[in-house]
Amino acid sequence: MSRWERLKQLDSVSLQKLDELYSGEQLPMAVREYLAQWIEDQDWEHASRDTSRAVVLFQVLLENLDNQYSRFMQERAFLMQRNFRRFKQDFQVQSHLFLSFLAPTMCLKLIINHAMEYSLRGIEEQQDEFDFKYQTHKMDGETSLPLCHAIIIYKGSMIFLSFSTYSFLSQMSSLLESFDSLLCMVLEELEEWKSRQQISCIGAPDDTNLEPLEKWFTQLGEGGFQLRKFLEKLEELQGKLSYEQDPIKVQKPILQEQLDLILTSLLKSAFIVETQPSMPQGRGPLVLRTNVQFSVKTRFLFKVPELNHAMKVTVSIDKEVPQVKGYRRFNVLGTLSKVLNMSESMNGGMVADFRHLTLKEQKVGGGGKGTSDMSLSVTEELHVIHLETQFDLHGLSVSLETSTLPVVVISNSSQQQSAWASVLWFNMLRADSKNLLFFASSPTASWSQFGEMLSWQFLSCGKRGLNSDQLDTIAQKLFGELPSYHSADVASAEFENIRDTNFTLWVWMDGILNLVKLYLADLWHDGSIMGFITKAKEKSLLKGKQCGTFLLRFSESIKDGGITFSWVDAGKHNVRTVQPFISADLKQIPFPEILRNFQIMEAENAPVYPLQFLYPNIPKAQAIGKYYNEKTGGERVSVCLSVCCSLSLSECISVWTFMASELLSCALTVH
Repeated sequence: MSRWERLKQLDSVSLQKLDELYSGEQLPMAVREYLAQWIEDQDWEHASRDTSRAVVLFQVLLENLDNQYSRFMQERAFLMQRNFRRFKQDFQVQSHLFLSFLAPTMCLKLIINHAMEYSLRGIEEQQDEFDFKYQTHKMDGETSLPLCHAIIIYKGSMIFLSFSTYSFLSQMSSLLESFDSLLCMVLEELEEWKSRQQISCIGAPDDTNLEPLEKWFTQLGEGGFQLRKFLEKLEELQGKLSYEQDPIKVQKPILQEQLDLILTSLLKSAFIVETQPSMPQGRGPLVLRTNVQFSVKTRFLFKVPELNHAMKVTVSIDKEVPQVKGYRRFNVLGTLSKVLNMSESMNGGMVADFRHLTLKEQKVGGGGKGTSDMSLSVTEELHVIHLETQFDLHGLSVSLETSTLPVVVISNSSQQQSAWASVLWFNMLRADSKNLLFFASSPTASWSQFGEMLSWQFLSCGKRGLNSDQLDTIAQKLFGELPSYHSADVASAEFENIRDTNFTLWVWMDGILNLVKLYLADLWHDGSIMGFITKAKEKSLLKGKQCGTFLLRFSESIKDGGITFSWVDAGKHNVRTVQPFISADLKQIPFPEILRNFQIMEAENAPVYPLQFLYPNIPKAQAIGKYYNEKTGGERVSVCLSVCCSLSLSECISVWTFMASELLSCALTVH
């Protein structure tokens, strides 16, 4: 006897309390009555702690309500039929509120794997029941009874079966709509990830973590293939028992086509380039050099353990070459095929990591023969690496292809600077990766876009971007004094010439970035270097400051980048500036040591150390002391003497020349 039956045998007072307990809408007494055995068989305590189990039980409850509703319809119990329809509607409202708190892809997967399986099992059981009754009827002597007459005789069972089948197909259709909607959401997120990846290639600090997308693609993919299994099961059931009004005949092919289209879209989108092409010692990604190794990594976001080491990925370049005269063609050399496997990634994702590829230019006599008269320089040509594979699982076969962002291919290191400028411009504007003739008519960039990109370069090299004052100084060099630079545009001709100079902004900026990366990263990162400031602004800031106050800025006149400093002179209280230091200087003497030992000769050859306070008023030792070399000058001389004892005369003279340049920093030119 069930607990519910025992409760019904209590005294009248207890029954009154029981009635009050079930007076609300959370669990109507009629539902408790008719679903008593099922309710008592479930582990509700476990479900209260396990969200996934709770979702499953909720969906099965709705299925049971459907089944009971069908029985009432068969028995013509109109009142209970009406009540159970309302009960189900109320429960569905509650389920939508509950499921809205869960990850949508997880909910879909849970519903597919448990509730749909339960419904399908119910159809199979009803079909077996009908078949059993029919076969029993035949054994009782009615062997000549046609199937159509049996259907009439057992019309109630058949109505129940048809209703369950229609209900299942309706749920399947609804799930496909949800599946499609969720995939659209995931694909939108994928496009946003691709946009973030594109600008991260040029230094943007955007999140390019793929784990959330991989999780969503995998959950949707698993759910989609489970739906395919259900449709296969329906086809199997149709083979066992079919009739003229069988809804499976009409709806199953339609659902199959819809599902395969959605799954195909998912699979094609799941094959992506995780790491864009780059050389080990390159300036940045997307600049490749002929005959120099580069790497590229692809990932399949739908993790399928059965296909580990089964999907072979092949590499090629430029499937569709622009018909431009002189446009170069290349061959990819190296290991051109690898399998997707789960051992080459930290989280067990399916990746193929190509690490030893090279490009070799085809010798076709000055480039390809094109139909267009346009001309592009080597660093304006854009090329694309293609990766292809084949997906085959459970009867579904789909060809997959993905492509890298456009790359610039150079043949010597002197083209590196211009090539990186092209990569910056293309990806700053988030251009369409299929537009290989982008530089034939490159659009301008707004100052806000351009300034943000410049800031990313400093963030990459020195872990600190540009502030608004620094950006205004750069804008002033390009456009002159303007009330605002928001409406100003920058052309792509290597970022335009700087006013009153014979070099472009990019050449100047690139030289400064190299200085920061190689020699000034710490001082730039901690904010010691003010960097971009006009001479007029510099004098304005230092005016009125105590003697010995100095600031650090980049030279405005040196093409390949230089750094200088100005200070408030102790004598005349005016601002003095040292000749800029370039890469060759900083390669010999670290900049903190230059600041530490810098001295000038006053009257009677008395040395003076003029740099005392880093702007606005930070003691020099406090500001940059942590970057000083541990050995003092005298200790370095001792080291030099000990080294010279084992060197030839000419070698010893070379060492002394270097040490003299370091120790006699007072000889630095002052103007």
